[in-house]
Amino acid sequence: MSLRRLHPPLHLLRTFGTVVRFGGISRAAEALHLTQSAVSKQVQELERWIGVDLFERSRKRLVLTPAGERYEKVVTGLLARLEEATLELITDSEGGGALHLSVLPTLLAKWLIPRLPQLRRQQPQITLQFVPYVQGYDFADPALDCSILFGDGHWPGARSHYLAGRDVALIAPRRGLGEAEVRMARDVGRCTRLRHVSVPTAWQDWCGAHGVAGIDALAGPQFDQFQTMVRAVMAGMGVALVPRCLVQDEIDAGSVEEPLGQAGGYVCDLGYWLCYPQARAQLGKLVGFREWLLTQAEAEPAGAPS
Repeated sequence: MSLRRLHPPLHLLRTFGTVVRFGGISRAAEALHLTQSAVSKQVQELERWIGVDLFERSRKRLVLTPAGERYEKVVTGLLARLEEATLELITDSEGGGALHLSVLPTLLAKWLIPRLPQLRRQQPQITLQFVPYVQGYDFADPALDCSILFGDGHWPGARSHYLAGRDVALIAPRRGLGEAEVRMARDVGRCTRLRHVSVPTAWQDWCGAHGVAGIDALAGPQFDQFQTMVRAVMAGMGVALVPRCLVQDEIDAGSVEEPLGQAGGYVCDLGYWLCYPQARAQLGKLVGFREWLLTQAEAEPAGAPS
């Protein structure tokens, strides 16, 4: 079988899909701005090209054959993907288009989303498409352009830019919710200390920063999201160390307390970073998003690496 037969002309596939979508030759001809005769001939030409009947003809009606039904589903999907890819290529050349990114859920909800209306005003040509975070660092996937990851800023094969998160706050429940009152750093030893799975040395580092000894830094309930930890503190379950960018709203609202003030926190080695593969560094939509995002990060409190 020749390769030519396996690659029908695009205009024949487009006509075939239009006939199916509009349910007949007449309306398809109107949509394509062709004569009914021309549309009918193109459908027949496609059938001759592939050597398979796509329609059953009865009383001037066209009904898809089983083979035609299967083929139509594939052709429709391919044409839609081709249009999407072409549109994205055109818009990307102008610095816009759909930017596919993944973001940790808590940072997305607490830090990024409140800023997105500004992005839309300043760069309306960029459309964000959020990829499930489970695909967060699979840059081999062409559907992923960049990610905001939590870590030390080093990921193999990726460029990274610090955004926020190294300024960590010590938070406690409001008074009267059952936890021991924290007036000095050593009082933390009498409290239930909540821990985050991604920062296993947090309490150890905090104790070192505040000169506190004799505390089991590995004791206490463990969580996998900072947002869940904040809710646990609000419920009176214990004290926690949380990036300030994720909990400042709750502190300001009085939903949690910062018993030792800002001096009661510490600067962590970990934080949130915008990451992307070198091959996408000059992607127009990514360049625009990166510039805007780094401007937002500059307004964050101290804690960025030098």
